[in-house]
Amino acid sequence: MTTGDLRLGLRLSRQAGWNQTESDWLRFINMEPEGCFVAELDGCSVGTTTTCIFDNVAWIAMVLVDKDVRGRGVGTKLLQYSLDYLDKLEVKTVRLDATQLGRPIYEKLGFVPEYELARFEGTAQLGIIGPVVTEALPDLFADMIEFDCRMTGTNRKKMLGRLFKEFPRNIRILKRDDKIEGFVTMHPGANAIQVGPCTAKINAGPALLSDALSRCAGKAIFVDIPTGNVHAVKIAESNGLTIQRRFMRMCRGERIRDNIKAIWASSGPEKG
Repeated sequence: MTTGDLRLGLRLSRQAGWNQTESDWLRFINMEPEGCFVAELDGCSVGTTTTCIFDNVAWIAMVLVDKDVRGRGVGTKLLQYSLDYLDKLEVKTVRLDATQLGRPIYEKLGFVPEYELARFEGTAQLGIIGPVVTEALPDLFADMIEFDCRMTGTNRKKMLGRLFKEFPRNIRILKRDDKIEGFVTMHPGANAIQVGPCTAKINAGPALLSDALSRCAGKAIFVDIPTGNVHAVKIAESNGLTIQRRFMRMCRGERIRDNIKAIWASSGPEKG
């Protein structure tokens, strides 16, 4: 897949009702130029998938097939091609967030379930936010990425660096005694603002997530939360958000032990 296939990606994501914009698709391709693929059937482009490698951990995402040709093995072929690409690079762990529709296909290819996330949606409300949450300045970005790596067990510099550069005004941070306790960011989507990622310690997560929701007051939002983080779920519910859909985080290869209590909002199904 190249930038010349952006129209295809946008058409398929909109057909599926997904939230990606042209900027999202460009980010996916630029993060892994050799690892994003298009499927053709009878001479027509009918499917997409993307991969992204963070050191020894890879993500597969954007597995989309035109509705007119579903059930003909296109999705499975795309997935197998992506896995072959990652296997050749000797990636130890492959992860993805599966919809209910896609999960049976992933299981046949050796993926096992890890834990559930729920996409909460609704109109954000204005709340009362403490003064400890502040705008993050660029000179803190490297420290924030290092903090995220410690909390999640994955070096997501490739993704976070791009998000921070694209949307610097959207980033908030909480520090205590000059140490980072957590951060949150967000970016615009085709259907709603995607809140996340939000990575934080237990004493910082509520303020950061509430701050993000408050800054989106009156606007449509999506926020993807591990259902095992009950405190984050309660914040979403107390803001009137409801579950749109559920995802299953799945893994093939070596397991990554996520600290679910530190994940207050995922970056979205594309990259965890």
